[in-house]
Amino acid sequence: MDFVVVTFRTLQSGMSYAPSPKKTGLPREVWKWLQGTGLSFYPKNVRRDFSNGYLLAEILSRYYPQSFPMHSYDRGTSLSAKQSNWGLILKALQKQNLSLVKSVIEGTIHCKPGAAELLVQEVYSILTNKSIKSVPGPELDFTDREYQEILPPVARSTASRAIKSNLTATEIIAEPDISTNQRRTNVILQRHAVHKSAEKAVYPGRFRMKPRRSPLVGKALVSSSYCDECDINPSSEDVAAKLCSTSVCCKAAASYKELKVLQPVRRSQDKEL
Repeated sequence: MDFVVVTFRTLQSGMSYAPSPKKTGLPREVWKWLQGTGLSFYPKNVRRDFSNGYLLAEILSRYYPQSFPMHSYDRGTSLSAKQSNWGLILKALQKQNLSLVKSVIEGTIHCKPGAAELLVQEVYSILTNKSIKSVPGPELDFTDREYQEILPPVARSTASRAIKSNLTATEIIAEPDISTNQRRTNVILQRHAVHKSAEKAVYPGRFRMKPRRSPLVGKALVSSSYCDECDINPSSEDVAAKLCSTSVCCKAAASYKELKVLQPVRRSQDKEL
């Protein structure tokens, strides 16, 4: 009801109302700052909309219009468009004696979790000279670890799914070296193994293996064919000569029962119609 009242009052006053998306990962003051920059379109998905660098160049052009001409930037979402835009942004930032963390830029280009949010907060602090209390520490972790911790143990990713979620296709295209991608894959697998071992320590009953109840019949018969009375050892060379032909001597545990099956009598098909 409150949302309807606010929207109705906003329409009456003739003002534009743009509610901030849910679970964006950005503080409230940063969203207010973005709304006041007059962007060409409102970022609904921070990870997707900031990946090509166009919105960031548009923000920087409000503060440095001569260094960031918007006609030089591409709105495309391909990897080549992203690399071209970010190359122009880095050159213009160097002229203004400004710098951004390289790992944060790469994470934003490849849509890593939390990278674009951290980049926007860093740009906000540089341009406004204001600090944000919610900015994370120096440890950068652009993985799906936080999302996996929220999920129940049954729904968490397997090893193959972890590789697919944390190693994007654009990373492989940008760096096609096989050894580099193998190192990235090994890091993801090692991290997944550490998380899985910690999960086993917390939930030991979930990973308890149950014994299979279908052993091999031949192995059971050989192991049960040893008899103290007739001194038969199945490990000797002449096992076939010493094994008892009947189960009376060794009292074998296996018992057999003959089943007789009555076959239906087929009618003669030679009768003439």
